[in-house]
Amino acid sequence: MVNVRTFLARMLWVLAIAPAVGHAGPASVLLPVDTLLNHRMTAEPVANVAFAPGPDATVAPPLAGTLRIAQSVLSTRPVLDSPVVAGRDARLFPAFQLQLFTSGDLLVPVARGEMVAESGAVAVPSYWRVIPQIGRIWHDAADGEWQRAALPLMLVNDTENHAHQGLATFLYKDGAVSDLRLQFVQQTGPYLVKPHFVAWGVAATEWTPGDLGDLSAQRASLEHELAARMPARPWQDLLEELPAGTLDGFGGPLLPEWTVEVALVRDGTLYYQPSRTPFGPYPYPLEMRFGVRSIMKSVAAPLALLHLAEIYGPWVLTLNIGDYVAGLDPKYRRIRFIDAASMASGFGGTGTVRTHPNDIYDGYLGGDYDAWYTAPSQAEKLAQIIAHLKPYPWEPGRVVRYRDQDFYLLGVAVDAFLKSVRGPDADVWKMLQAEVFAPIGIFHAPAVRTREPGGVEGPVWFNAGYYPSLDDLAKIACLYQSAGAHEGRQLLHRELTLELLHATGALVKNGDASAHAGVPADGAEAPELYRMGFHYTPYRSSRDQQTRWLPTMEGSGENEVILFPNGLISIRTAKASGLPDGVKAFSDEGPVTIRAVERLAPF
Repeated sequence: MVNVRTFLARMLWVLAIAPAVGHAGPASVLLPVDTLLNHRMTAEPVANVAFAPGPDATVAPPLAGTLRIAQSVLSTRPVLDSPVVAGRDARLFPAFQLQLFTSGDLLVPVARGEMVAESGAVAVPSYWRVIPQIGRIWHDAADGEWQRAALPLMLVNDTENHAHQGLATFLYKDGAVSDLRLQFVQQTGPYLVKPHFVAWGVAATEWTPGDLGDLSAQRASLEHELAARMPARPWQDLLEELPAGTLDGFGGPLLPEWTVEVALVRDGTLYYQPSRTPFGPYPYPLEMRFGVRSIMKSVAAPLALLHLAEIYGPWVLTLNIGDYVAGLDPKYRRIRFIDAASMASGFGGTGTVRTHPNDIYDGYLGGDYDAWYTAPSQAEKLAQIIAHLKPYPWEPGRVVRYRDQDFYLLGVAVDAFLKSVRGPDADVWKMLQAEVFAPIGIFHAPAVRTREPGGVEGPVWFNAGYYPSLDDLAKIACLYQSAGAHEGRQLLHRELTLELLHATGALVKNGDASAHAGVPADGAEAPELYRMGFHYTPYRSSRDQQTRWLPTMEGSGENEVILFPNGLISIRTAKASGLPDGVKAFSDEGPVTIRAVERLAPF
């Protein structure tokens, strides 16, 4: 039996994901039964309100079974420049099976929050995997005996951290289903597949009812997940509580057209803005998952190292990469875990040796970066590193040079260390899922791993590849702000987590710690800092004119999470990468998000 707290939490979540009433008409007008039953394509995506129940929708009967979805061709606008990557075609929606059941009016994928790979025999493989999320079922009077089902789908990839936020819908009755109507109307920043695009299509389906095991247990697991979600409210609710203009500019200086989703965590509640798309607001904003790229550096490495430090001791941070990853340059036997986590390995010599001033991105994409990035297996990635990256003349821990390879190797090394103390079946990402994520209410953590021979998945990438939701990002940031404790349980090493929040030991990005240490006295120009996957953004408070360094998670495309000393957290997912030459991404207004948060709660 569901207790009152669980019931109320679930109802709050259902209200939070309930789509705003649109003006384009109900689903049965935009995608009538005849269109869905006759594999009829439309000239472009339709308004997103077609993928959620309208105000006149009524209850639909329950559903449970397996939906087999055939590979299909997606139309794209604009046409993709280079749709085939390593033999896999980004114009193809993948073939796969989706087990579905209902709980009330919710449509629930068994594999929700997981990267589902293409299955079955296909002539040309799709570039994509799919992450299904929780949707809805309903009945429209105009649909006669047919019922409607819809769910959010994310197109993601296992070679990079690209995500397209999409929607799917089908009709069902008496064991029969229609084709699956698809459209992908929003995305985070592209890298290998450009330009920015929308896509839509129709996929043939087959339905096998039943045979999902114990549905009572499945529904109980769902209720547990929903009850653990952070309370969430629409942005307008927050604006109505505040003086006019308090949050003006929030999300900037990035221009709104390059923003995917923006949110603020305040007093334990997640306030989220509508996610605008060319076809109206995305109807399930709390179900969206994002390709946040280097935000993974602020997640995997710090959480793993601080959790291991809590279990085994802070000495874990001083272990050397070369003692756990064979075949590397001898210098790696002097490069500590904390050096790699702080981009201060003293390795990767594809840039200059100039450090006065230092350029953190000097040589970043050198050494045939794309060959390393797209290499599928661990052995192939290591071979690229060994062939192309060389030691710099300075010692580790002194100069910040941004290198994805540092974080990738750190992940391999930390995973090897974990195996050395827990056995060969240990896995660092599974450890985080079980021992850090699950206790704070994150039950799904899709992330990119290497692809080993025989279809085996290898180590998780520490440099990129995570596909979180807003709820996930909010909970991770809250865990840091609480000094690594959750509900009285210390998950991360407290002292080391506080040092991370306060930028203790952080390196000046444009400096050389062998020449000078620390940061300048207040009043001098404040530099940006970096340590353990976090950028530290300097900001001079208007309240007391003191400079504070704000711990910031950053990812390509202008994904950003900022932890504020007043306890607030700003979240922005975005797509400002791969832009055409001359396209402006930012206004000239400066740090308007930080100013807005300071107006709300001075710090």
